[in-house]
Amino acid sequence: MVKKAVILFVVGFGLYYLFSTPEDAATAVRGAFDAAISAFGQVGVFMSELL
Repeated sequence: MVKKAVILFVVGFGLYYLFSTPEDAATAVRGAFDAAISAFGQVGVFMSELL
């Protein structure tokens, strides 16, 4: 029950943030996407160095 409430709160806060400041939300999503791409690239570098 608590887990569901926390998930609803996080989703609600995310929607509020998205609609109240869409530019900042887009910047945050872009930054997270860039970080994920960088992490996958670093895993590739690690694997190539390992072999």
